[in-house]
Amino acid sequence: MNLYVLWTNADPITSEKMVFMYTLNSKLRGWWPEVTLIIWGATAKYVAEDEGVQETMKSLLRAGVKVSACRACADQLGVTELLESLGIEVILWGVPLTEVLKGDDKLITI
Repeated sequence: MNLYVLWTNADPITSEKMVFMYTLNSKLRGWWPEVTLIIWGATAKYVAEDEGVQETMKSLLRAGVKVSACRACADQLGVTELLESLGIEVILWGVPLTEVLKGDDKLITI
């Protein structure tokens, strides 16, 4: 069973004190075999505009957290290339998210 974190809330405190903290510790401490952080909506713009958050994304990736963004959101917000330059996967998430919801993996929505 794997963990997916659907990150839609661009509040800096929520991002730092829940999303980043939990995804990183989940991976480092082996709480879940695989941890995927899904950037969706406002968070795509937040990552693109905040250099500190960009560094956090790089740290998460180095730790083994899979970081992926919604292509439709990233394209509409004009941040696709920037996200990809950080090593973030950018894909259409509608079908994969539906598969997660229908499957046995766990999903947290923030």
